[in-house]
Amino acid sequence: MMVPAQLKTMWMKRQQCPCGDWKCFVTYEGGANDTDVGSQSVKKDSGTLETMVAPYVGMVFKNDDEAFDYYGNFARKNGFSVRKERSRLSPQLGVYKRDFVCYRSGFAPARKKQMGENQRDRKSVRCGCDAKMYLSKEVVDGVSQWFVVQFSNVHNHELLEDDQVRLLPAYRKIREADQERILLLSKAGFPIHRIVKVLELERGIQGEQLSFLERDVRNFIQNRKKTVEENDALLTDKREHDTMDLVEACRANKEADPYFLYDVTVDENDKVENIAWSFGDSVHAYDMFGDVVYFDSTYRSMTYGMIFGAWFGIDNNGKILLFGCALLQDETSRSFAWALQAFLRFMKGRYPQTIITDIDPNLREAIRSESPNTKHVNSLYSILSRISSWFSLPLGPRFPEFKYEFEELCHLESIDEFDFRWNHMVTQFGLNADKHIDLLFTLRVCWALPYTKGCFLAQMDSSSYWKSVDIFFQGLFHAQTCLRGFFEQIGISSNNKIQSHEEALYMHLKTCLPIEEHARNILTPFAFNLLQQEMVLAMQYAASEMTNGSYLVRHFKKVDGERLVIWIPEEEQIHCSCKEFESTGILCRHALRVMLFKNYFQLPDKYFMNRWRQESSLLGYNGQSNTKDEWYQEFNSLTGTLFSEAVLTKERSDFVHRELTNEITRLITQVRDMPPADEILDVTLSPANVL
Repeated sequence: MMVPAQLKTMWMKRQQCPCGDWKCFVTYEGGANDTDVGSQSVKKDSGTLETMVAPYVGMVFKNDDEAFDYYGNFARKNGFSVRKERSRLSPQLGVYKRDFVCYRSGFAPARKKQMGENQRDRKSVRCGCDAKMYLSKEVVDGVSQWFVVQFSNVHNHELLEDDQVRLLPAYRKIREADQERILLLSKAGFPIHRIVKVLELERGIQGEQLSFLERDVRNFIQNRKKTVEENDALLTDKREHDTMDLVEACRANKEADPYFLYDVTVDENDKVENIAWSFGDSVHAYDMFGDVVYFDSTYRSMTYGMIFGAWFGIDNNGKILLFGCALLQDETSRSFAWALQAFLRFMKGRYPQTIITDIDPNLREAIRSESPNTKHVNSLYSILSRISSWFSLPLGPRFPEFKYEFEELCHLESIDEFDFRWNHMVTQFGLNADKHIDLLFTLRVCWALPYTKGCFLAQMDSSSYWKSVDIFFQGLFHAQTCLRGFFEQIGISSNNKIQSHEEALYMHLKTCLPIEEHARNILTPFAFNLLQQEMVLAMQYAASEMTNGSYLVRHFKKVDGERLVIWIPEEEQIHCSCKEFESTGILCRHALRVMLFKNYFQLPDKYFMNRWRQESSLLGYNGQSNTKDEWYQEFNSLTGTLFSEAVLTKERSDFVHRELTNEITRLITQVRDMPPADEILDVTLSPANVL
């Protein structure tokens, strides 16, 4: 199917603000530091212009385009613009003469009115200005060069200031990115003046500082209206064709891999509405690491008008996992509810403990309806990226102060202190009537640390994790392709994410404590590094036993910030008020300090979560059906290794007896879940492998 260049597949961040106001469009792609690319380029150009040399006779350029750009930059610096006047051709050299002149050069020819024509009598800007730069091409040693043969910078009109010269037609260019945004907003029903306001807000600049005017936007939309209508028809055909092609790709994948899963819904006209899919190795990964998932629904296809949703997780090495994907026709609660239902069907009805999402009222409603017992957390990373677009203009020069105060609030641990300082901040900056402040406070139980403390997030709230997700999307959307190619690229990326692993690293000890050496043998390098950091910091804390058997743990330099640690010796349970273990699955420095105080040489086994253990690995799983013979070989190998280790020391023997039951149960469960085999295997254990 042939598609014009302007219909290339494009993905962009959803622009609708979660506050619900259709007039409030925001952008947070690239973060706060990249909001004003246009102004940065202007500043860069200005710095270059300040050091420019005026053209002179004999000045050499590689080609005539380079000469015109140079003269144009010089003109902008000096308050006028230029245009191309005449060119001369020869059979041997082609174009060998170029005349560039001031935009007010010459005189406008008089136009005769036709009979009955009402023509507006517009005054021409041309006034016979003689400013010019003439060039001639010569071939020197086989290389073409352009020489300035005449130059004059004498004008018979007033030159413009910098804030006026940018409004000349030659400099009022609408960039391609702005063109896409203008068309999007126009299609959404925005009036012209509102479109201009949105562009100003997105760049963080004051009114009338864009490189084009409101009438340029109006002219652009009018000129593109017919093209847009034609493209809409082509897009409709392209969407129907490509979505059906995607469904066929899913069917083919299902035939090749029985573990591949997908689901499709169609409307009353049998047109595809929503598509969701998951790969076999993703389902297997979810079995081990599906305790917390992140659902990203921030990208929309400009070509197909569909929302792309992706379910992510994190493995025991701190790497992102792709659990599943969905293409949705819209971002209503109904579509999100269907996506969640499909995902849970793929994952055998197993609900995650925690779902992390962006702020979206419709998505929140869908999660509350379909997974009411799952804790819903809004990504603080995405909230912080929106702060600038929400508050920089209303607060003006006070915004940096507000941003600092807001980020301080994000790290408070007491609910009472958070609510008190929030109210003080709102009053201090006069934001009592701000709709975004109201939205954030209403949803505080989903993002503010005092309310989310203790929710299991498995290190998915770190900036490094969000950067990995961003990099994944950049690689996915970098190549412009059809939906089938997009689907295939996701499969490649998903497989790489799950199968990729780092070489085993030797984990150096830093404290030489028996607890540290014991943990090194159990945890992955990623998890061990986190625990090791807490162990090192635990040495800087003092533990004071209270009369009820609890402990107050305080840093040796800090007066405040003490933590209450409750120790239950008969059950070997330890609880800290910071709730770090409940949030990450890694014991905090405060609990470790009490463990050291109690002379523990090994941490209780319950504090090594299965998801962080070395044996919780995805390696060796390729999404294909393993035979029972392969599992039998794995079982034999495992029991043989355990037996040889158990005879070395009593400590290892005790550990083997404790862990063997769990491991056997896991293997038996996986064998039972397999499809029936074509042959009966001899599963009698050899005496050498029986404990």
